[in-house]
Amino acid sequence: MESFEWTQLLNPEFYINLKISGVPIGIYVVLFIVFAETGLFAGFFLPGDSLLFLSGIYSTELTSTLFTINSDFINLVVLSSMIATAGILGNTFGYWFGAKSGYYLYNKKDTFWFKKKYLIESRVFFEKHGGRAIIFARFVPIIRTFAPIVAGIVSMEKKKFMFYNIVSSFLWAFTLIFAGHYLYDLFLTKFEIDLKAHIEFIVLGIVAITTVPLVVNYLKKRTAPKDGQEGA
Repeated sequence: MESFEWTQLLNPEFYINLKISGVPIGIYVVLFIVFAETGLFAGFFLPGDSLLFLSGIYSTELTSTLFTINSDFINLVVLSSMIATAGILGNTFGYWFGAKSGYYLYNKKDTFWFKKKYLIESRVFFEKHGGRAIIFARFVPIIRTFAPIVAGIVSMEKKKFMFYNIVSSFLWAFTLIFAGHYLYDLFLTKFEIDLKAHIEFIVLGIVAITTVPLVVNYLKKRTAPKDGQEGA
């Protein structure tokens, strides 16, 4: 039995290939992570974009736990739809939680699982983009965890929220899963490069790309002149 290291929890491949007593449970873990990352504020630290991209690479292994589909395309459609559904349910739960908790979260003290600054950043993001924030947030780590909660807190119209929720979930799942699968095939057939042997670089690359907007926004806020200091 391989020894376990806590750093494995940050590696999406660990969840995808997870087994219990030799039985693969990766598909169930992936679906739960998608639900948790988009519906539970404690899920902000879980891998999201990189997990979906790798799910595209391991699409056959994941779905084979439940059924066998000979067509790659249909297999990807089914996997993407399942993950999109998990995202829809996660966002719906987050919206419900936000609506029920109201402004309690703003008065809650910071803990390891909860940071109020993430909630505030999500609200600013939401107020700036409106309903489109639900779509944008899907592709932005941390923000996507809190966006549905904030939508519930500010009492966004349910029908409007569900529309953006469904659109964003399918767009997010299909884009990343299909990209992972077909880029893997492209690199393998055209360049004879097996992306499975370079998972660490893929994860780091995706994390870097998805966090750049957050870093840039943070730096702009830090360097922007404060009120009353312009022209000083």
